[in-house]
Amino acid sequence: MSSDPDRCSMRQRGGSSCARSALLVVLLAVLLSACSTGSSSSVSGSSSPTSASEPSGTTGAPNAAQTAAEVNGATVADTDSAGIEWLCRPGQVQDPCRFDLTATVVPSSGSTQLQHASAPADAPIDCFYVYPTVSEQQGVLANLRIDPAEISVAESQASRFSQVCRVYAPVYPQLTLNAILNSSQVTAGDVAKAFAGVVAAWKDYLDNYNHGRGVVVIGHSQGASMLIGLLRSEVDSRPAVRHRLVSALLMGGNVTVPIGKSVGGSFQHIPACKSTTETGCVVAYSSFDQPPPSNSLFGRVGQGVSSLLPGPPQSGAGLQVLCVNPASLSGGSAPLSPYFPSASVASGLGSNGSAAPAAPTPWVAEPGLYTGRCEYSDGASWLQVSAPIHASDPRQVVSQVLGPTWGLHLVDVNIALGNLVKLVGDEARSFTR
Repeated sequence: MSSDPDRCSMRQRGGSSCARSALLVVLLAVLLSACSTGSSSSVSGSSSPTSASEPSGTTGAPNAAQTAAEVNGATVADTDSAGIEWLCRPGQVQDPCRFDLTATVVPSSGSTQLQHASAPADAPIDCFYVYPTVSEQQGVLANLRIDPAEISVAESQASRFSQVCRVYAPVYPQLTLNAILNSSQVTAGDVAKAFAGVVAAWKDYLDNYNHGRGVVVIGHSQGASMLIGLLRSEVDSRPAVRHRLVSALLMGGNVTVPIGKSVGGSFQHIPACKSTTETGCVVAYSSFDQPPPSNSLFGRVGQGVSSLLPGPPQSGAGLQVLCVNPASLSGGSAPLSPYFPSASVASGLGSNGSAAPAAPTPWVAEPGLYTGRCEYSDGASWLQVSAPIHASDPRQVVSQVLGPTWGLHLVDVNIALGNLVKLVGDEARSFTR
């Protein structure tokens, strides 16, 4: 994958400018870059106690699985008896998915308002989150060390889901930024090893933490690709496990369906979600503010991010990339509800770059600014994000920082984060009735 620094732009009120230096553009031009100076100091330690039936981190001598994980960079305190290290897990002392959710609501005019939110002691369902490409380690595959980049992306993408689900996020040996910048080094075996780490964590979660609860799987870019593979091999053809699937939220991962259909392609038994009361379904999209070009990395079958799918390549014949509008599952245009990290915590993925809004809170909400609509044209499928510019509206608007082939990939999750969290809450109520 590549990007064109000359096409970098950040559209703002009053003009346009390239908001990234050449070096930062190179880093961002990898699937999902995040600064190593994330907001790790602001990780909240509050979380619900771990059930006695759930394996916790080592309190005595580590067993063989924990020792092997520690040799590979894991922190023993975050590694359970199965040898899986957890970035986020209920009861874990350092848990970035229990981040401060306070937001400043910025309207098109008038005064800002403070919005408070919190995670319940015991949400009715779980979320299993797989983070995108953020590792700045130098090898092809990351070890299991939790770096600031992983903490930052969990805060910016996953933490707001803690309002509606218990969030589990495993550390896995993902393909690093370095690997994707030097893609000739990457083999099918490397992709398989990254995938094996996600599968092992999923099996550990089902065996030791799930206890029959409903679960939403959430992933973006490489994380979405890993989850497409996971759903294919571990869920789609297994009715007993599929029965626990509340939904799958797979952003920027090129889920496929037969042209004009809602199921088939990537999954045979997991259809596109069409209503907020439907469960066992998938929401997937890649966001753009203009039609994707022919060489787009997202929204086109078999291109770009599709190379990260585990297993043999899928034939693109008769298929299209699935688009489900998170603001209106049944279709049409609807208001998006973005939540962006404010300038005080913004770094890398999910932020509005150098134009991240200033606020005294970790989050900024901008209601009524964006609308979303799924579009299909010239073999591409995408979530068209529109923001009519009014002279009196002082808010900044995100744009394709990395150029047309990437679209709004860096903010796929955050551009509709409020919609996604609300959707999971609605699905949870339907699932637990």
